Amino acid sequence: MKREIDMGLPTPGQPFSWAIGSGDMLFTTHGPVTPEGGILQDTTEAQAHLTFQHFRTTVEVAGGTMDNYLQLQIFLTDPADVGPVDAVYRQYFRAPYPNRATIIVAGLVAPGMKIEVTGIARIGTD
Repeated sequence: MKREIDMGLPTPGQPFSWAIGSGDMLFTTHGPVTPEGGILQDTTEAQAHLTFQHFRTTVEVAGGTMDNYLQLQIFLTDPADVGPVDAVYRQYFRAPYPNRATIIVAGLVAPGMKIEVTGIARIGTD
């Protein structure tokens, strides 16, 4: 049975949940969404920090830690941002790192949005 994980962001205007849990699995997608529901209009690094802070909040609300993430997909609008985002990423994740793909896209859903990340975590014991 799936359950919504309420991590404190405003309800999205589109038909999706910020995070869904099912059993010991957590599925989430985040971007640089402010507490008011807008997109942080700032550098890619600042957007990455806010996005990964959302990942931390989500997994902690679900009862886990950042070490519980198994896989991430990072969508960026500029290939030049891969290095700077990697530097931010290392501040939130540690080895062994989650499996990861970085995908360069022509654009994201909201104007000014430079990063969006999807993640899968397992909250439980091995």
